[in-house]
Amino acid sequence: MPTETMNAIRLHEYGGPEVLRYEAAPVPKPGPGQLLVRVHAVGVNPPDWYAREGMPDVPTELKPPVELPLIPGTDVSGVVAAIGAGVEGFAVDDEVFGLLNFPLSLQGNAYAEYVAASATDFAHKPAGVDHEHAAAVAMSGLTAWQFLIELGHDFPSPFQQAQHRPMALDTGSTVLVNGAAGGVGHLALQLAKWQGARVIAVASGAHETFLRDLGADEVIDYTKDRPEEIAHDVDLVLDCVGGPQSKRFLKTIKRGGSLYPVYFGEFDDEENARLGITVTAAQVRSSGAQLVEIGRLLEDGTLRVEVDSAFPLKDAQAAHERAAQGHLQGKIVLTVA
Repeated sequence: MPTETMNAIRLHEYGGPEVLRYEAAPVPKPGPGQLLVRVHAVGVNPPDWYAREGMPDVPTELKPPVELPLIPGTDVSGVVAAIGAGVEGFAVDDEVFGLLNFPLSLQGNAYAEYVAASATDFAHKPAGVDHEHAAAVAMSGLTAWQFLIELGHDFPSPFQQAQHRPMALDTGSTVLVNGAAGGVGHLALQLAKWQGARVIAVASGAHETFLRDLGADEVIDYTKDRPEEIAHDVDLVLDCVGGPQSKRFLKTIKRGGSLYPVYFGEFDDEENARLGITVTAAQVRSSGAQLVEIGRLLEDGTLRVEVDSAFPLKDAQAAHERAAQGHLQGKIVLTVA
C-alpha cells in the first residue's frame, strides 16, 4: 500500500503555468466503486489549462464545481494499487487507463502519483501499448469516438438541444478533418479510415508526412491554401479547431452532409437547414466501455497514438508552456513512474 503522502501538481490560485506547484499531497483513498491507481503517465489536455486559468471564458452555469487547492488532469495510465467496495472486473496490479470524472469535474486529480476514481472510467491497458501512449489516448480517443463512431450516452449537451448522432461512414464517404495533426484530429483521421472513408487532412505542411503515414488521402496545408476554397462535395467535416471560424467549412459540404465542430462556434440554424447540412457537437464523457473498444484498435495496430513530447511530472509547467505554443503533433504527456 502507498504511503500517506504523494507527490502531486497542485494549484492554489488561478493563472499561468507558474501556478502549477510540485508538492506533497495526501494519497486518496478509494471509495465504494472506485479504484486507487498508481499513476505511471498522465495525458495533458485543454481542460487542464482551462482549470488552471479558472475557466474565465466559461459561463458560470456551465462551470463544473472546482475547489482549491486543485490537482488538475483527467487522463491516466497506471497500475491498480487498491480496490474499493463493490468493484468487479479489476484486480490489484492490473494495468489500466482512463479518462476520469469528465465532464462532471475538471478536478480529475490525475497530475499525481496516485489517483482514485470510478472503476467505470477505466479499462484494462492493452499489453502492447506503454503507459505514455495509453495516457495520451483517453480524452482524445473518446472525443474522436463519440463524435464519429458512437456517442454512447443520452446526456444532454450544454451546447445544443439536439442529440448528437454520428453519421454512418463507409467507402463512399469523404471526411475532412481540420486540425488533423493534433490529439483528437490524428485519431479521428484513423477512425474515419477504419470505417472505409476517404480522408482529407487539414494541417500545416510540416505534418504532411506524418498524416500520410496515418492514411490521409489528401493533405491541405492551411498555411498555403484555404481549405474551404479547395475541398468540395465532402460528406462530413470534423473541425477539431472549431470556434468562430468553423462556419467557413459549410461551403465544402454536400447537401445531406454534416459539420461537427469539436469547439462549438456560431451558426445560423436557418442557413444550415437551407443548405441541408446538420451541424452538431458532443461533449466528451468518461467511458471505460468505449476505451475497451479503442484499446482493441490500439492493440491490433488499427489505431496509433502519437506523443508530441513527454515531461516528468515535476515539469508540468514546461508541459503547459509547450501546449501554449501550439502546432502539436499528437499529445503531450507527463511521466510519473
